[in-house]
Amino acid sequence: MEKSKVLVVGGTGYLGRRMVKASLAQGHPTFVLQRPEIGMDIDKLQMLLSFKAKGATLVEGSVADHKSLVEAVKKVDVVICTMSGVHFRSHNLLLQLKLVDAIKEAGNIQRFLPSEFGMDPSRMGDALEPGRVSFDEKMIVRKALEEAKIPHTYVSANCFAGYFVPNLSQMAALTPPKEKVCLYGDGNVKAVFVDEDDVATYAIKTIDDPRTLNKTVYIRPPENILSQRQIVEMWEKLTGKTLDKSSISKEDFLASMKGMDYASQVGVGHFYHIYYEGCLTNFEIGEGGEEATKLYPEVNYKRMDEYLKLYV
Repeated sequence: MEKSKVLVVGGTGYLGRRMVKASLAQGHPTFVLQRPEIGMDIDKLQMLLSFKAKGATLVEGSVADHKSLVEAVKKVDVVICTMSGVHFRSHNLLLQLKLVDAIKEAGNIQRFLPSEFGMDPSRMGDALEPGRVSFDEKMIVRKALEEAKIPHTYVSANCFAGYFVPNLSQMAALTPPKEKVCLYGDGNVKAVFVDEDDVATYAIKTIDDPRTLNKTVYIRPPENILSQRQIVEMWEKLTGKTLDKSSISKEDFLASMKGMDYASQVGVGHFYHIYYEGCLTNFEIGEGGEEATKLYPEVNYKRMDEYLKLYV
């Protein structure tokens, strides 16, 4: 079967560059939107040129220029958007509405993967302020694309390992604590952690798969369904060093939000839902969903003890 032509919007971003790499690796003719908004950001330009050197096609277009966006979309079969939705980087989720309009007008797209790749927003209707904005905006995009009858797949990739595992799930740090670690409650609530390259690999596999059409694909690698305490113990085993452990109650954790900047308040809310409520693992995948590792058992996903070895 001929591979679908793929356009990645946000291809120079944290997940986007992995999506471009995975699309090329799986043999898809791969197009990357080159937006004039990058201006003088030479790092992004050089990344785009590196994609071109590996076989990708650069397509000029802008979410601020509807005609250019429609022309870009017409060149492909599949659109994948990886625009950032985290407040400490950039928060551009509603710009996807411009993309939905372009896809609707072009009329040729066989699959659209909007920028989700985290918690399933349809399950976060009771999320705390101000962090719920991320889920609310994703649902606005979903509503628009479903009303436009655009074929789609939603990818719920749970926790990106880079942000949650090496730091042993401590906020405001990316590297492992050296002496002390704070556990959320008893530290035993299960979450799901996924290597970012694996997120892209699974996402690309869905685009030509009829089993994932108009469904949510949850990436839940069985060996990566872990509690915070298990991750800490994994790190201790790798390093041979025992960390001093303390615990914070859910009441004290939520109280810590007071006086924080907006982005940090969003983060506290998300951590609360993951580590106290267990929002990633407290439900069964229903009729409208599929689990990626069951669909694609051939993918040898990265285990978190392997991920942690980079930081020893």
